[in-house]
Amino acid sequence: MKKIIITGSSSGFGLKAAKDFADKGYQVFATMRNPDGKNASVKADLENHSANIKVVDMDVTNDASVKEAIVSILAETGTIDILINNAGVMYLGITEAFSVAQAHEQMETNYYGAIRTIQAVLPSMRNAGTGLIINTSSLVGRMSPPFFGTYTATKHALEGYSQALRYEVSPFGVDIVMVEPGPFGTGLLASGQAPAHSEVLETYGQLAGVPSAMGENFAQMLSSEGAPDPQWVVDAYLKLAETPFGSRPTRTLVGITWGVDEINALTQTIQDRVLKEMQLDTVLGGVSA
Repeated sequence: MKKIIITGSSSGFGLKAAKDFADKGYQVFATMRNPDGKNASVKADLENHSANIKVVDMDVTNDASVKEAIVSILAETGTIDILINNAGVMYLGITEAFSVAQAHEQMETNYYGAIRTIQAVLPSMRNAGTGLIINTSSLVGRMSPPFFGTYTATKHALEGYSQALRYEVSPFGVDIVMVEPGPFGTGLLASGQAPAHSEVLETYGQLAGVPSAMGENFAQMLSSEGAPDPQWVVDAYLKLAETPFGSRPTRTLVGITWGVDEINALTQTIQDRVLKEMQLDTVLGGVSA
C-alpha cells in the first residue's frame, strides 16, 4: 500500500483528494490544523470515510509542528511515497494596501510551508530512490493579474523553487511536479483578509471597490452550473500519482487557462536549455518537461 501525505485536508482539493486516494487503496495521512478542535467534524468525516485515512495535526507555518508530524508518520510507515502540498491561503485586494505582515502570512503557508514539508520528507525519498512531490501552484504562478499581487508572488516563488528542485532530485528517482489550478469554487477566497492599510485604499477612489466586486463575481461564477469542478484537480493528482517516474510533466494546468497553457508550452523548452548551457545536462539529464 502506497503512503501519501496531503496538506490542507480540511477543505477544498485536499479534503476531496484524501477521500479519493483512500478509495484507490492508498494509506492517506491527511494533515490539518486543529483536528481535535475547529476541524473535529472534518476529522471524523475523513476517518469515518475510510480506514485508510489517518488525520494528523500539522501546521505548515510552524517548523516544530511540521517536523513532529512528519517524524511521527515516518516512524509509523518507514517511507512516504507521495507528498501533496495543497495547503494555501489567498488575499484579494489593492496590492499596495496589503502590509508586509500580510504578504509574509501568505508566504508562510503557500511557499515556506511547502519548503518545510518537502525538507521533512525528501531525505527518506532520496534514500528509498523513489518518491513524488506534487506542489499545488496556480495559473497565477505563471502570470500576474491585478489585485492578486501578494498571492501571485507566493505562487511564483513556489514555481521557481519547484523547478530548480525538480532538476536536483531527479537523479535520486524523486519527481517534483506542479499542478496549476485556475479558479475553482473551493472557498479559497474566503480564507483571505482585507488589506491592512486602509489609508492607502482611500487614495484609490472608485478603484478600491473593484477587488471586492471581482470577488463577488468570481463567487457567483464558481457556484453556477457549468463552473469548473474541483474534482478535476483531484483527478490531476491521481493521474500524476499513477504516472511512472520520468513521464510526468513538470506542470499540469487544470480548468480555466487564461493563456497559461501557451506560456508553459513556450517557456519549458527554454527553461530546460539551462542544463545544457550551464553544462549540467550530463549530471542532471533525463528530466522530462
